[in-house]
Amino acid sequence: MKLVIVESPAKAKTIEKYLGPGHRVLASYGHVRDLPAKDGSVDPENGFAMEWLVSADRSRQLKAITDEAKNADTLILATDPDREGEAISWHLAEVLKKKKLLPAIVQRVAFNAITKSAVTQAMAHPRELDEDLIDAYRARRALDYLVGFTLSPILWRKLPGAKSAGRVQSVALRLIVDREREIELFRAQEYWSVSASFEADGQTFTARLVELDGKKIERLTIGSKAEADEAKSAVGLGRFTVASVETKPFAKNPPPPFTTSTVQQEAARKLGFAASHTMRIAQGLYEDGLITYMRTDGVDMAAEAVSAARKAIANRYDSGFVPDKPRHYVSKAKNAQEAHEAIRPTDFSRPRGGSGDHARLYELIYNRALASQMASARLERTTVELGDGTGRAMLRATGQVVLFPGYLALYEEGRDEKGDDEDSARMPLLREGDSPAKTGVDSSQHFTQPPPRFSEASLVKRLEELGIGRPSTYASILQTLKDREYVRVDKARFVPEESGRLVTAFLERFFEKYVSYDYTAELEEELDDVSGGRLEWQKLLDLFWRDFQPKAGEVMDQKPSEVTAALDEFLEPWLFPKREDGSDPRLCPNCGNGRLSLRGGKFGAFVACSNYPECKYTQPFGQPGADGTAGGPQDLGNGIELKTGRFGPYLERNGKRASVPKDVPVDEVNTEMAEKLLSLPREIGAHPETGNPITASIGRYGPYLAHDGKYAKLGSTAEVFETGMNAAVAKLADAAAGGGRERGAGREPIAMLGAHPESGKEIKVMAGRYGPYVSDGTTHATLPKSTEPTSVTLGQAVEWIDAKAAKGPVKKKGRGGGAKRKKKA
Repeated sequence: MKLVIVESPAKAKTIEKYLGPGHRVLASYGHVRDLPAKDGSVDPENGFAMEWLVSADRSRQLKAITDEAKNADTLILATDPDREGEAISWHLAEVLKKKKLLPAIVQRVAFNAITKSAVTQAMAHPRELDEDLIDAYRARRALDYLVGFTLSPILWRKLPGAKSAGRVQSVALRLIVDREREIELFRAQEYWSVSASFEADGQTFTARLVELDGKKIERLTIGSKAEADEAKSAVGLGRFTVASVETKPFAKNPPPPFTTSTVQQEAARKLGFAASHTMRIAQGLYEDGLITYMRTDGVDMAAEAVSAARKAIANRYDSGFVPDKPRHYVSKAKNAQEAHEAIRPTDFSRPRGGSGDHARLYELIYNRALASQMASARLERTTVELGDGTGRAMLRATGQVVLFPGYLALYEEGRDEKGDDEDSARMPLLREGDSPAKTGVDSSQHFTQPPPRFSEASLVKRLEELGIGRPSTYASILQTLKDREYVRVDKARFVPEESGRLVTAFLERFFEKYVSYDYTAELEEELDDVSGGRLEWQKLLDLFWRDFQPKAGEVMDQKPSEVTAALDEFLEPWLFPKREDGSDPRLCPNCGNGRLSLRGGKFGAFVACSNYPECKYTQPFGQPGADGTAGGPQDLGNGIELKTGRFGPYLERNGKRASVPKDVPVDEVNTEMAEKLLSLPREIGAHPETGNPITASIGRYGPYLAHDGKYAKLGSTAEVFETGMNAAVAKLADAAAGGGRERGAGREPIAMLGAHPESGKEIKVMAGRYGPYVSDGTTHATLPKSTEPTSVTLGQAVEWIDAKAAKGPVKKKGRGGGAKRKKKA
């Protein structure tokens, strides 16, 4: 018997069908062991020996594997085709070897897609475990452990309130903090543009001023309204004729198929998905056999996939959309992730797959992959210059027209920031000497804008550009920053929290090398050298530890007060910016002669007066207002104070407190809003059926409605104060219908499929809380992740329901459960 190990149970079922008799396929459910979260799991004094421990939640899976291994003559390790997959296979082989249960024949197979052809072909070409990839995994795991378990205790002792630090996590956080600093230091500059509108042959177009009195007009040339008015007057008095017309054809080539990082970026731009959500959905599509493996830096597709794509293009459009030769792409990454194929559909004859978010992501992947093999778009850009005859003013109009859409008929890549779309305007046909009719002159005021905060897409792109981390880790890095509350997401952009800024400042001050972009990128290159067999993993760790360990010991020996004083000096430009009037920004506003400085407290850093305890003035750690004045509790009137505590801003009056909700900007909290928040809960009125009150309030999990012990979520703080009786009754009814015990009660079925051939019960497809399912009224069976609910057949539904019924009811866990079952047996 051949024992085949894969990572997920979904893959196990599918692959066992493909392989047939003589094979037993089991799932490991990911890694079966890891480094225990304690000191000594990596021993630098003993060649960086690692102490691995079987994960408690994997013992059941591991027992099933070891039981089957006793009867197997061959072990086939078929985990995912990347470094992590190689590591999982290695861990399994090591565990079985220690238990003396390793079969005589051990093979490693890797397939890029869960299709019958891909799996059978991989089985026909087994290989040995890749020791270089395993060494690279061990080096990464040891590095992350050594950094985390060395830095985090230092943070806890020297920086109260800090939670953790990580090798790549901290560098990603620094990017977010550095961008925030750029925004704060930015000073907007006023500028003006002057343009004229014209009409020719019934078509209007706009031309902007590019030259006046022999001087070129750049973006910032006109800096005031007076200058703009003068230029506008000159354009208004001029009579313009076409001085030149330049037409240039150009082509736009399609982007390559998705890699791990580009699918995360595009899904964020077009679908609004977080990186972690994108990878979760992509995993489901892969396991259902709809797409190839989703952790890859490769940008090319297999030859048979390219042929299938070209055929699909010809069938969908016409031969003009198929280029003469297949397109081949080369990865820009220095060491593409184990040279895998790009992410693509496994079947180009299937333009749609899955349901819900699975369907949306599948369509994005399908369209991108298909477009990558389509003909280039052909466009024409026209530039027209108009002079006023006297040579005083020159205007320029640009526009473009699509001559042949090519791949743009199917797909256009998203952008992180909206650019100037002036070139996309349509232009009338103009010739030299033409005098189009001037219909108006306009001047517009503008201000230069600060660099935008990072979105998930732009941060992933920047990390990849810098060579920091690897695409397969980006989703978990971003999620960790959010989970640690080092950052928050506001309007889909990352904003550093004060705790994140303080941790970054600490690491920059005391561990500058280890959070530098260049050093982190160089370390990634060295790790890639390990995976390529060019560097020994223990040598890499030794070089790192030789410098890092003494530095960590040096910082640990410093007193907390010394650390705080160093941070006070380091953060001075941010905490105490210079004032325009030249006064001392550190002067205490309360006593008038004390000096403000950074202090460390039980719940984190704060700013306090040097005259404590005589002067008890404090302010939270964070930047003062734009006027440079420091501020303690803010008096809003009516006895209400706005304060900042451990968990953020809050309101207080006569001992009663109310937190300021996250969706309410602190600078918008006035007396009226404060009164509303302190008065909660708000009674909407009596329920028309029960006569009992319905209230709206804000709780631990956000805004909600309450009535007779039943609750319904509200979408925002504004709804707490605006929701009326009719809307409240409807929301409570919807919540009750969705949360009742009877699954699907009160809901319309998605589809009626007919009667069960044996029981005669009517089978229908329903929308459930955890996804679509089929039901005969007694047994409910969840649809496979990527199955389209409207495409389910009666035969499929009967098979799923019968399989679910054969398993019997779910056994409830509880005290004595095992004893009862034993007695019954």
